[in-house]
Amino acid sequence: MNTDNMIVEIDVREDIKQKIEPFSKIMNAVKSLEANQQLVLHAPFNPFPLFKVMKKKGFTHHSEQIDKKHWKITFSPMKGEFL
Repeated sequence: MNTDNMIVEIDVREDIKQKIEPFSKIMNAVKSLEANQQLVLHAPFNPFPLFKVMKKKGFTHHSEQIDKKHWKITFSPMKGEFL
């Protein structure tokens, strides 16, 4: 199985640096996901408020701090959840 097709990545660090609200960009990426695809988000902080929104949409998350201002958050569909 080719895992490259299973991941959609977006990076909102520059948006936030430019004071551009990234929520709609993130939600558009979520809407574009196919069943079983993961969303990998790169952000300058761990976006706690987003976790509740994504949980309601049927996703779990795993956060990893890459650098001082670089977090990689992987959102995966909950088992039994299909978009």
